[in-house]
Amino acid sequence: MSNNTPRPELLLDRRHALLGLGAAGAVAAFGLSGCSDEPAPAPEGSGDAGSSSDDAQEAQIDAAAYDELVASAPVADDAVVEASAWASKIRDAGSMRVGGVQTSLLFCLMNEKDNKVRGFDAGLFQMLARYILGDENAYELTQVTSDTRESVLTNDQVDAVFATYSITDERKEIISFAGPYYTTQQSILVMADNSDINGVDDLAGRNVAAQSGSTGPSVLEEYAPEATIQEFSTDEEARTALKQGRVDAYVIDTAMQMGSMTREPGVYRLAGEEFGPVDAYGIGLPLDSDGVEFVNTWLTSIEEDGTWSELWKVCIGDRAEVETAPEPPAIGA
Repeated sequence: MSNNTPRPELLLDRRHALLGLGAAGAVAAFGLSGCSDEPAPAPEGSGDAGSSSDDAQEAQIDAAAYDELVASAPVADDAVVEASAWASKIRDAGSMRVGGVQTSLLFCLMNEKDNKVRGFDAGLFQMLARYILGDENAYELTQVTSDTRESVLTNDQVDAVFATYSITDERKEIISFAGPYYTTQQSILVMADNSDINGVDDLAGRNVAAQSGSTGPSVLEEYAPEATIQEFSTDEEARTALKQGRVDAYVIDTAMQMGSMTREPGVYRLAGEEFGPVDAYGIGLPLDSDGVEFVNTWLTSIEEDGTWSELWKVCIGDRAEVETAPEPPAIGA
């Protein structure tokens, strides 16, 4: 069985999905919290991804390069799959059931022209489907929100959840996590022509935007106590203030900043290194599943052979004009 089209009865109404995925009714609830813990998990920004044809054109992924990379991913030996009850169940079913999203600009976005999802999360679950089943298209995608990610696993509706899913101790009481496969911290966004701010120390005495309700204000209070913090209700409002010169910089998580840079190439740059608490994304699996070991072994292999970095480059780096891929996170950390 090969089915990469989300089951119609499980899809959210398109209009409601877009409205529910952001602080201002745009693409991502991630922007409200600094982690993917709001009504729907799409981290790269509450704002305007997909809000206009111009934005969509600017944000296009190199579909050919992406598809070639996914199609060249390895396939597991039969013995490797048979050694895992979790993977064997998927192979016996002929399809991997995935919980995810399809409106996340950098992580999993539906291309309505060819009806395919692409992005960093999408690439990972497509490669994992290929690893287990020999076919990167052998998956069913069920849309999830932050409120349903645990329930689809505990009710055996999906085999795994790939949805910028932050690993927390509370969640680990209900489900298990493989990974982490991605980490993010706070980053400083400035206008591309700003040469004065090059790190968190340069925020002293500056007017710095943060999103109200996010972790940004508290992180700024700790790491840049001499900055003047101006809070805005939405990501779009904060970026508008930055463009208009009403603030000198904008601080929120890096995944969100990358989304802004992708939507408007050449307008912004990241100033300095990430800082603040680490938010680690994991792959949600059924509690105590032996799939954790299976997926972690696979994740380790694609990190070591460079596939992880290649996927990051195609999905995020090339689109946000960031040349150097980050170090992949330590698996099982």
